[in-house]
Amino acid sequence: MRRAVTKKDIVKDISEKFGRTQVETKAVVQGMFDAIVEGLIADGRIELRNFGVFEVKERAARKARNPRTGEQVAVSPRRVVVFRPGRLMEASIDGGALSSNGAESDDEFDEDQDEEAGDADAASASIPASRPEAKAAAPRPDRPLPSDPPPP
Repeated sequence: MRRAVTKKDIVKDISEKFGRTQVETKAVVQGMFDAIVEGLIADGRIELRNFGVFEVKERAARKARNPRTGEQVAVSPRRVVVFRPGRLMEASIDGGALSSNGAESDDEFDEDQDEEAGDADAASASIPASRPEAKAAAPRPDRPLPSDPPPP
């Protein structure tokens, strides 16, 4: 079994890549994590293009069973954070290369997606509101998959 990547590993890799001290990099990485938590507390949803979506979901109260004793136990309702990976992350983890879809930079890709967001909303308007997860996962025919070759 492989060892889990820690925050320290991430800080070390980023500091080496960008030529910054680990102290500076740790402050930035921690700031990013803090901003995600604060955003979830305030808004309940964080969308990071080309990465994924963090969202706070409500879990209803339920009955569970203690596996040791078999006794039934009441589990109180709670809020949990769920993460849904973006299409590029899924493709990368599934064996494809992580790319920004032929764009020269992440900023260019983000601007393209922002301009086309209106088109995507119109295309997915026919999906029933009772299935919000389907609306978020609706295919976007105007966007090639990361495995498609970049345009000439």
